[in-house]
Amino acid sequence: MSGILSGKTALVTGSSRGIGRAVAQRLAAEGATVAVTARSYQPSVSTRAGKDAELPGTIGETVELIEASGGMAFGIACDLEIAGQRASLVDQVVERTGRLDILVNNAGYADYSIIEDMPMETFDRTVEHYVRTPFVLTQKAVPHMRRQGAGWIVNIGSVTGLAPARPYRDYNKTSGDVVYASMKAALHRFTQGVAAELLDSNIAVNVVGPSSAVRTPGAASLIPDTFPTEPVEYLAETVLAMCHLPAVERTGLVAFSLHYPWSHRLTVHSLDGTTTLPPLEPPANANPNILPLGL
Repeated sequence: MSGILSGKTALVTGSSRGIGRAVAQRLAAEGATVAVTARSYQPSVSTRAGKDAELPGTIGETVELIEASGGMAFGIACDLEIAGQRASLVDQVVERTGRLDILVNNAGYADYSIIEDMPMETFDRTVEHYVRTPFVLTQKAVPHMRRQGAGWIVNIGSVTGLAPARPYRDYNKTSGDVVYASMKAALHRFTQGVAAELLDSNIAVNVVGPSSAVRTPGAASLIPDTFPTEPVEYLAETVLAMCHLPAVERTGLVAFSLHYPWSHRLTVHSLDGTTTLPPLEPPANANPNILPLGL
C-alpha cells in the first residue's frame, strides 16, 4: 500500500455492494477516508419486470470491511432519486471531513427492455441515475475541489456506451439495453466535456468502465450465463489510477478495466492493497471500438 490518497476524502455512490464497494475498499486501502453511500442502511430491494428481490450488501458491511483492513470510512444514507437528498449529499460529506477530494459516480439503476415495451418510468429512472445525478453531484463537488486546488471525478461507464460492433450479435438484438447504453454514452460525453471545463482548475474528470462485465449482485440477472465477465479488482485499480495525478497529466479519458491496465502495464492489487494480481489480457471478443489507451 502506497498511501497515495492519505489525507484525502472520497465519496463513492452506490458503495454498499458490487463495483462501488470494491472501489471504496481500494481507495481506502491507499489512505482515503471514504464516504460509503446507498439508499438506506438496510439491504436494497431491486424491482425488475414488476418483481422485487432483496440484494445482499449494506452500508454498514462496507464500512466494516474497510475498517477491518485498517482503513477509514463512514456511512451516509442517501436516495439519489430524491432531489433534496441528492443535492445535500456532498455538503454532508464536507461537513463530516472538511473536504472532498474524490467523487466516484457509481450508483445506478438498470431494468432492460426493448424500446417498444419499455415503461416510461424505467426510461425516466435510467436518465435520472446516469445523467441528472452525476450532473448534480459534479456541480456540488466542483466548488469544494476548486477551493482546494485539486480534485478527481470518476464516472463509472460501460462498454455498452460504445456502438455495438457489426455484424450485430444476438445479444444486441434482444438484450433491451439500448436506453441504459444510451445514458452511459451520454455520461462518457459529459465526462469528456467537463474535463475540458475543469482542466485549468486542476480537477481531473475521467470514465472507467468494465471491458466486458462484472457480475455484481445488482447486475447478475441482466448478464447471460455465457457472457464474458471479469474480476472487479481490475476495475477498482483503474479507478484508483484516475484519482491522484494532476489533471494536466490524466483527464478526459474513457478507460476500460482490462484494456487500460494491460496497455499501460498498470500493476493491479487486491482490494485491500496487499496482494499483486497477475496481468489480465483483454478478451479477444471485446468490443473493437474500445481504445486501449483510453484516449
